[in-house]
Amino acid sequence: MLRVDLVCLVLNGKLNFMQNIDEIEELVKLISKLPGLGPKSAKRIVLKLINTRDELMKPMASTLAKVYKNVSRCNSCGALKSNSIGCNNCENNKNKFNKICVVENIADQWSIENSSIYRGYFHILGGTISSSSHRKEDLLINSLVDRVKKEDIEEVIIATSATVEGQTTAYYIQDSLKEIDVKVSKLAQGLPVGGEIESLDDGTLFSAFKNRNGIGNNSD
Repeated sequence: MLRVDLVCLVLNGKLNFMQNIDEIEELVKLISKLPGLGPKSAKRIVLKLINTRDELMKPMASTLAKVYKNVSRCNSCGALKSNSIGCNNCENNKNKFNKICVVENIADQWSIENSSIYRGYFHILGGTISSSSHRKEDLLINSLVDRVKKEDIEEVIIATSATVEGQTTAYYIQDSLKEIDVKVSKLAQGLPVGGEIESLDDGTLFSAFKNRNGIGNNSD
């Protein structure tokens, strides 16, 4: 009972001993930056870690250190890769495909992979063209063009979100590929205006892939 009361006091901001420890305060700030988490949720997580030092905190710290050291983004396709064995998406992929699906981020790739509606290569841009965050030079668009030229690619499927930034990025990709003999298509029906790929259910993704439209570059 005492432990429950203590947690409640901390979460309500009535007990400030956590803020008096610099390491704890910094950890709360970092965790609160994660998607879907705020200061209160971050405090709950920190308390859980403190109460499970050996069972959870120690192995988590060790795993995070290993991920930081051994996992990075591929400079060619943008996928996560192991620094020891290379990129399974474009370097060491035993399967040879003739399609590349272009997505904004790794979460979009995982959503499409989990739906099992697409078999082919992925290309992760690392964001969308935006006046406030990314320029076209910041995205892996030039490396996409290089992949299409070097590999036996017949179709590029643009799977950017139906937002202004996503559509702008899609148009720029199409323009970048216009001199290459490759079919360029884009997800169509089932993809709502303003919808983000990672938030769509499998049925909606299936419809979007099945009914994708050609947008030039030998799209007939």
